Amino acid sequence: MEEAYLQEFLQKFQHLKIQLEEITTATNNFNKENCIGVGGFGKVYKGEVSHSDGRRVVAIKRLDRNGKQGVPEFLKEIMMLSDYKHENLLSLLGFCCQGGEMILVYELACRGSLDRYLNSPHLTWRQRLKICLDAAKGLRYLHDPRETHRRLIHCDIKSGNILLDDQWNAKVADVGLSIIGSANEQHSLIVTAAAGTMGYIDPVYWMTYTLTKESDVYSFGVVLFEVLCGRLCCTLDNKRHVVKEIPTWIESYKQNMLNDIIFKNPSIEPMHPSVLKRFSRIAYQCLKESREERPEMSEIVTELESALNIHELLQNEEFTGKWNEQLYEYQQMIKTAEPPLKDKSEDELMDLLSKGVLLNGGKTSYIFSSKYNSRFAVGTYTLYDNDVKYTQVRSQFLSPGITYTVNLVFKFEYKLQGKRRCDPISLKYKLQGERESSISYLAYQREDGWWACELYQFSCDYRIVHFQILFEDYGNQGNINDVLLVEGIEFQPLENVEHIDEKQLISDSDANWEEKLPVDYEDIMKRSKNSVQWTTKEEAYSIICKGFLISDNETERGIWFSLDKSGKKCHMLSAALVWSSKKKVLLPESRFGEAIHLGDNSYIYVTTNVQSQLVSFETTYACYLVYKLPEDQSGFKAPVEVEDNKCDSVDKICYIYLTSPQTPVIKPKAGQNTHNPLSRPKIKGLPQQRNDGWIEVQIWELRAATTINMELRLKLCDKKFSGLIIEGIEFRPI
Repeated sequence: MEEAYLQEFLQKFQHLKIQLEEITTATNNFNKENCIGVGGFGKVYKGEVSHSDGRRVVAIKRLDRNGKQGVPEFLKEIMMLSDYKHENLLSLLGFCCQGGEMILVYELACRGSLDRYLNSPHLTWRQRLKICLDAAKGLRYLHDPRETHRRLIHCDIKSGNILLDDQWNAKVADVGLSIIGSANEQHSLIVTAAAGTMGYIDPVYWMTYTLTKESDVYSFGVVLFEVLCGRLCCTLDNKRHVVKEIPTWIESYKQNMLNDIIFKNPSIEPMHPSVLKRFSRIAYQCLKESREERPEMSEIVTELESALNIHELLQNEEFTGKWNEQLYEYQQMIKTAEPPLKDKSEDELMDLLSKGVLLNGGKTSYIFSSKYNSRFAVGTYTLYDNDVKYTQVRSQFLSPGITYTVNLVFKFEYKLQGKRRCDPISLKYKLQGERESSISYLAYQREDGWWACELYQFSCDYRIVHFQILFEDYGNQGNINDVLLVEGIEFQPLENVEHIDEKQLISDSDANWEEKLPVDYEDIMKRSKNSVQWTTKEEAYSIICKGFLISDNETERGIWFSLDKSGKKCHMLSAALVWSSKKKVLLPESRFGEAIHLGDNSYIYVTTNVQSQLVSFETTYACYLVYKLPEDQSGFKAPVEVEDNKCDSVDKICYIYLTSPQTPVIKPKAGQNTHNPLSRPKIKGLPQQRNDGWIEVQIWELRAATTINMELRLKLCDKKFSGLIIEGIEFRPI
């Protein structure tokens, strides 16, 4: 009866089903050498399997029939993790219910659980703060901050259920004990007979046998103190008696004696007192006896973000020096805030400025409706197409010696269904007194929902600078009749953004190289045009990581094949293969020895049909155009419209750029470039210079089932592609 019920329940999750044979093969028949952990559900193994998102190394959790958990937790885990997806929740990749086995397959958090690292001398305070913030975000999502799904009370939050990936990103795991509450309710009260792990359980539970989302908050507060103190909340003394640390931690906080309990190690720089104060305060509030006095998870996220931001600022020696120099000036400036803020301590002042304040009554030069959720009470200003408007900008609140980006912050008045991130806007503007105008095509959507367009870069000195920006024209691309709702002009310190080469070679000493070697590697290597030689599997892996040229079965033209750092298949199609009718030029610097040279072309078409052997199953790929520009690049400043001819949805069009947008510099220093394209955040659609001398830009992304079929049309707005040299089309897993 139980088996029939199980199979009926699992029918709607067939896309997640993984065969038992594949799992036993991946774990070497559940060999103890493959075991990487054990929990209430059972043992956890490491192995490589194929699943709905492709083939990868995963964590395989096998139900122990004699353990504390069973069928209900197994089914609940599948049901919940199919509906609840977040970057800070451990993802369920598949399951197996076959041959009397119940197995769950997850993404592999290769560094294991947080409890292993509480006293690690290698985990910095920045990493500790970031881990806590990640976990808080995952728990906030479960508690339904957006009221879009039913609230989930985790019921077993502990450092052992916070897992870490290779980049130390934290993911909340083990929702098998979770309880679903109602969505859109202020409070969810659940009566239950069992919940959680000793030491982390809400004390109110023992009196009422009820759980609320505040019960998770209490447990998370315990985790915060564990991170702060570098040890578990329950330990054993010399006589093997359980020692509960929480009362000591709470009393130390109340007595302002945190220095007696905080984790210390000579190799880790101590936490700054202002950060410690903020972090410990929110941790203590989580442990309040009354559930009503405990903070919401959204409030905890805000406080941890503030703590992390201030920690990072204080790690910047340049900032710390300027902060000490200008503390009096900041204290005077804060007196003009709205609402009034006076007599703030240094810590409070730093906290306020890290979040942002309104000065001079919150006024701007724009006086219009405030219904668009602007941070200013006076709201936004409407900028129409072909409208000429001035705005006055002053630099009195900027830090001397810092280079700022000057951004126009706005929203589109109408919600356009076809509007994508990084759409072009064609905004024409100039400074008062200048003869030549600048045109900005690039606008990108920020996390707060507003759009930003970088107008200038400006290095501030000790003088207050007044300048006036003239907006001459807003000609939106695609004949879309829309207007901009301008919130204001924003100054943001320029950050040096390091762009990591995603195609970096994999180390030959990779400990997991054998797991990443494709099953069909021998067949692929036999297609090498240069007859590559290898004697061991490890040598073959090294060759594939570096990449080699193989033949296309039909045309015999080149395809470059390689693996990325996670073992996924990558390949580049020669431009001569994609555009066989175009003019070819010999180029020794190309891996194919040749490229194509475009003439007077208004459009170029990218049509591919890539065979299954060159792609990883059920994997999302980014597609890149790899090219070089002619010496005269003036004709390539406009955006390129990319249209998917195989798609009928409104998202069939996006825009890319072949040259990096140039940002004018206001009052450049001697020898400084008057246009600076550097330090722009990495955005899809913007080109990147590669280490091999070529330029690449992502033109599309798509899901590969077994093959890749793509048909794109590229159109350079108002210009032609004359002089563009293309090496090929490259596909890399995202």
